[in-house]
Amino acid sequence: MPKFALANAGLRPTPAQATAVSWILKDGMQHVGKLICSNLGARMDSEPKRWRILADVLYDLGTGLEVLSPLCPHLFLEMAGLGNFAKGMATVAARATRLPIYSSFAKEGNLSDLFAKGEAISTLFNVVGLGAGIQLASTVCSTMQGKMVVGPVLSILHIYSVVEEMRAAPINTLNPQRTAMIVADFVKRGKISSPADLRYQEDLLFPGRLIEDAGSVKVGRAIRKAFKPSKLHELKEMFPDEKFILSCSTGKSTDMVLAQNATGEDALKGWIVAALAANIEPSVNSSNGTNFKEAYKQMNNLFPKFVSELKTKGWHTDRFLDGTGSRFGSDTLMEGFLQQKLRTLTDL
Repeated sequence: MPKFALANAGLRPTPAQATAVSWILKDGMQHVGKLICSNLGARMDSEPKRWRILADVLYDLGTGLEVLSPLCPHLFLEMAGLGNFAKGMATVAARATRLPIYSSFAKEGNLSDLFAKGEAISTLFNVVGLGAGIQLASTVCSTMQGKMVVGPVLSILHIYSVVEEMRAAPINTLNPQRTAMIVADFVKRGKISSPADLRYQEDLLFPGRLIEDAGSVKVGRAIRKAFKPSKLHELKEMFPDEKFILSCSTGKSTDMVLAQNATGEDALKGWIVAALAANIEPSVNSSNGTNFKEAYKQMNNLFPKFVSELKTKGWHTDRFLDGTGSRFGSDTLMEGFLQQKLRTLTDL
């Protein structure tokens, strides 16, 4: 491919030039991976532990492709380039998730000290790893067969260690999964869990699962998919002073869409309303709207004490990290209001 690129430019490449272009293209793939991964920062804020694990999986995958590339000389550029692409994504993901994880351990503003200690530990194990690698390269891994046996074993041990490390790390910010777990514990058991209480309960592979005890809330769907535009104003009037909208559907899940400036406390309010409404015994004359209104009254009585204890436990309620979830603004509500008015006039 590099020879063709130079030939198309009217040049007759030498072997050295072709090799240089190959290496430039191969290394360029790493930068492409970094640029693509940089667009996923909001998702990493929401699920830093999951993305930290994914970063190590990608890095090991990229390293494996580089090790195997000599076995396929005719595909060397493709395999090495893909390996560098994966390693580029892994580098950005690992660095981006470091801050939210370290922040959960910070006490009294000692974040820089945590970073310094983390770098020291990382450097120490890199040196140990280099020494072990040199020893393996001169013994077991001196052949390609040895590399193909030892490499996967070391990779499995590496990923297992990272998974256990992430499971043990408490994160004190609110995302959809942690919010649902907090609300479920509060509604069902009257318990307010701390970040340390929930760390081993988090699903790091499938964080989007619905929790029935928390009202089976789905958050972040596009507002036009979650609600009919003509119903928006009516639904907003159900909770006029709040920064969330809940659906009144009869399905198994409850849709919640937050306002652009909604905080973690707003998300908690909506989640508690949905959870309380789901636990209200249905009656002949009751409807989802009636249940939501009753649950909203209960929530207002419970919430001040609830959020105060939540902060005491160490949770940060000033933000709600929903990744790339959709939120609504005043223009969306105005559109729904106008559609409702037009529908009323049409009926008349």
